[in-house]
Amino acid sequence: VASAGLGFGWCIAYLVFEMIGAVLAAVLFKVVRPEDFGGEKGGAAAEVTSEFLGTFMLVLTVGLNVLGRSPGGAFSIAASLMCMIYALGNVSGAHFNPAVTTAILASGRCHDLSPAKAGLYVASQIIGGIAAAFTYSAIYHGDSFKLAPGAGYGYVEAAIAECVFTFVLCYVVLGVAVSTTTNNSTMFGLAIGSCVTVGGNAIGAISGGSLNPAVSFGIAAGHRLADGSLSTAVLYTLIELIGAGLAAGAFMVTHAVDKDSGKLAETV
Repeated sequence: VASAGLGFGWCIAYLVFEMIGAVLAAVLFKVVRPEDFGGEKGGAAAEVTSEFLGTFMLVLTVGLNVLGRSPGGAFSIAASLMCMIYALGNVSGAHFNPAVTTAILASGRCHDLSPAKAGLYVASQIIGGIAAAFTYSAIYHGDSFKLAPGAGYGYVEAAIAECVFTFVLCYVVLGVAVSTTTNNSTMFGLAIGSCVTVGGNAIGAISGGSLNPAVSFGIAAGHRLADGSLSTAVLYTLIELIGAGLAAGAFMVTHAVDKDSGKLAETV
C-alpha cells in the first residue's frame, strides 16, 4: 500500500504466485506423507518424489546463487540442503545426491536400500537436478554457466578437490545418519549441511564445489551441454563416486562396531 503510486498491480501478481506456491507445497506434502491423510507410509511414489524435490531445491539454490553472484552462496546452498533434509529425512532418507546414495549402498549398513531402490533414487536426483537447472536458467532469461575448474586451476586440482570433499560429505552422512553408534537424530541435518559450507568455501574457486553428480549434470544441462560441460560433468561424477566409495570403505573400518553390535540402520 505504501508504494501504491509505484505500481499497485504487482502486489496482486505476487499474491497470486505466492498462493500457487502454497498450493504446490500442500499437494507435494500430501504426496510424500500419505500416512497423514489415511494412507500407508512410504512407498516408491513418496520416496522418489522426495528425492526429486530435495535435489531440485538444492540445484535451484546453487544456480540462483551463482547467477546472482551471491557473496554467501555456500551458506545459502548449505541452508537449502539442511532445510530439505529436515523436511524429508524420514520420507526417503534425504540423500539428494547420487554420491550419497552410492556411499550408503556400498556401506551395506542400510538394509532397506536395495540396488533397485538406489537406482530409482539416482534417476530421480538427476532428473530433479536437470529440471532445476532449466528453472534457474529461465528465471535469468536463459543465462547459465559452465561446469569447469576455476581460473588458474586444471582438472587434476579440481578432481582432487571434488574427491576429498565428496568424501567428507558422504562420510559425515554415514556417521550421523546411518551409523547406529554415532548417529544423531536432531543435529544430523546441520552436520550434513555444514559439509557443503566447508566444501563450498574451501574449493569453490578450484572446482566449483559441486560434490554431487546431480549438481554436475544439472549445471551441464542448464548450460545446454556447451563448452564441454557434458564431458566435465561425467568426469566430475566419476571423481565424486570415487570419493563416495572411499567414504564407504573408511566408514566400514571406523564404524565396525555397528556390525559387531548386530544392528543395522532401518532408515537413513
